Amino acid sequence: MENSKKKHWETVYETKNPDQVSWTQETPRTSLNFIHSFGLDKKAKIIDIGGGDSKLVDFLLEEGFENITVLDISQKAIEKAQLRLGSKADKVNWIVSDITQFTPTTQYDIWHDRAAFHFLTSEVDIDKYVEIVKNSVSKYIIIGTFSENGPQKCSGLEIKQYSQETLTKLFQKDFQVIECFTEDHTTPFDTKQNFIYCSLKKMN
Repeated sequence: MENSKKKHWETVYETKNPDQVSWTQETPRTSLNFIHSFGLDKKAKIIDIGGGDSKLVDFLLEEGFENITVLDISQKAIEKAQLRLGSKADKVNWIVSDITQFTPTTQYDIWHDRAAFHFLTSEVDIDKYVEIVKNSVSKYIIIGTFSENGPQKCSGLEIKQYSQETLTKLFQKDFQVIECFTEDHTTPFDTKQNFIYCSLKKMN
């Protein structure tokens, strides 16, 4: 199962350009707005889960953030991002890993996940993810998944839809909700996908 999941995403990133996958955003405005709202300095440790060849890292580097990690299951996705960034890629910590197999060696100030979490459909994987977040996040989570009005599949895979209640409930033991809202993402094919976004703060 593990290898088939990785193989799926390697194939996606080997065969498709950003304008051929639904999750592409030219400017990840919602994610950036969340990050700015926390008011952390440029030394804040930020990890982008399932970052693939997302452009969030480009904008964060442009703004002078110094401690950025991008994690993705696909080596090819990360290679594409590194190629795009050129010499700037050296400023980023790149990790190739299935998120459920990830063992963080540091505490992150901001955990960002747009459109990766909803690919975890088994209780075991979801519980693992929540546990990893609890143990490795010191301040904030930003998480964006398909809402109950969003797609039921993505990239040929089943996904798990969330409401504000079902999403925040998973993290409520350790994190307090700051805000949640739904938003339509317009894909490169000019279709709409409804997302639920939540930001949460670690309770000490």
